[in-house]
Amino acid sequence: MAATREELQKDLEEVKELLTKATRKRLRDVLTTEKHKLEIEMKNQPPPKLKGDAGEEEKSLLGGYTVKINNYGWDQSDKFIKIYISLNGVQKLPAENVQVNFTERSFDLLVKNLNGKNYTMTFNNLLKPISVEGSSRKIKTDTVLVMCRKKREEKWDCLTQVEKESKEKEKAAYDTSDPSEGLMNLLKKMYAEGDDEMKRTINKAWVESREKQSKGDIPMDI
Repeated sequence: MAATREELQKDLEEVKELLTKATRKRLRDVLTTEKHKLEIEMKNQPPPKLKGDAGEEEKSLLGGYTVKINNYGWDQSDKFIKIYISLNGVQKLPAENVQVNFTERSFDLLVKNLNGKNYTMTFNNLLKPISVEGSSRKIKTDTVLVMCRKKREEKWDCLTQVEKESKEKEKAAYDTSDPSEGLMNLLKKMYAEGDDEMKRTINKAWVESREKQSKGDIPMDI
């Protein structure tokens, strides 16, 4: 499940606090990588809506509460990026209840009043520009198909710029012949992808290993 803006902000504050206390270069690298990742995620979060926002009130009136869609599938052809969203019974809705707004580097889907709920999905910072005029959506049995028309007919390796940066960092992290570097990179990946509890556990293990090393119990360099 994607983190909320509030959760991301708390994670970012904790990482910044850990950075002020860390002295070892490798640990600082771990924390700096996580800080950069969180800042990118924060940047791509939709802005918080005011309680009195008319659009939010309209959604509530149309169909109860709103559910954020996190599960989807995608593929591509030479001309289109295709995103498949499964929603039971969506074909029974009036066509105007399924709306998609496109920009050159994003789109957001709103499905109104499906079984008493609204459903939303937002993709920001798409990997490459799309044609707003050439993009559309199709309603199939239990499925919404969002079709983003590519501006250039070239292959996409992923959907968003954030995904691309994450893959590049992961690839670079494992490009090493040094076993100790491999272990550190594994810890970095665990830290970057872990929840608050995982981060605290890794941080605690680092502190304990440093204490043992200073006492001469183990020759470790983390």
